[in-house]
Amino acid sequence: MAGYGVLALAALTFVALMFIDAPYGRHGRSGWGPTVPATVAWVLMELPAVLLFIGVFVSGAHRAELVPLVLLGAWQLHYVHRTFVFPFVMPASSRRMPILVMLMGATFQVVNSWLNARFISELGAYDPSWFTDPRFVVGATLFLGGFVINLKSDYSILRMKREAKGYVLPRGGLFDLVAAPNYFGELVEWVGWALMTWSIPGLAFAVYTFANLAPRALAHRRWYRERFEDYPPERRAIVPYVL
Repeated sequence: MAGYGVLALAALTFVALMFIDAPYGRHGRSGWGPTVPATVAWVLMELPAVLLFIGVFVSGAHRAELVPLVLLGAWQLHYVHRTFVFPFVMPASSRRMPILVMLMGATFQVVNSWLNARFISELGAYDPSWFTDPRFVVGATLFLGGFVINLKSDYSILRMKREAKGYVLPRGGLFDLVAAPNYFGELVEWVGWALMTWSIPGLAFAVYTFANLAPRALAHRRWYRERFEDYPPERRAIVPYVL
């Protein structure tokens, strides 16, 4: 039932973020209470997705089975990097994050990590034949492809910011198609996760990812248009040729 609650939260989040730009990163602004350094905020916000997920997973009846262990590895591949690597390569000049935003993100991670870890290690039933099921094969392909797109795009943005000592209009590769290819990659990742796990928690996370990132990608595109007169009119926000 809690998975359906995340789906309901996704709908509310989407509507809210279509009217309010989450106040961090390039959209950071005053009026949202005390702030903390971006590096600290990202580590604390994402930490439950590493530690709590492992804690719930190892308490499950299927914790020693091969398929759940592979799914655990996929999840940790994303979140160990997001928690312990990416925050420390962000520019020192990165905008501070409101504590409120950090706590909201951490709360979601607690719920989402618990739901997904419990499903794959306790509630789900996966035998080794799942590795050859088309849902797993397609899902794993999307997950890994999205992970690569997400990383490559994130680090390209960081490199361009360092070289220009500020934000620039990105060009080349997927940047020619969408304003936020890093968000596109993350969306593809979690759609892949939903297929790999074939679960309500996985589906709910994919839907929530879209609800959270699509409005922010639209805000990114609007931000670029306001600051760069040569922004390509055909460049979409998050999904090439679609949105």
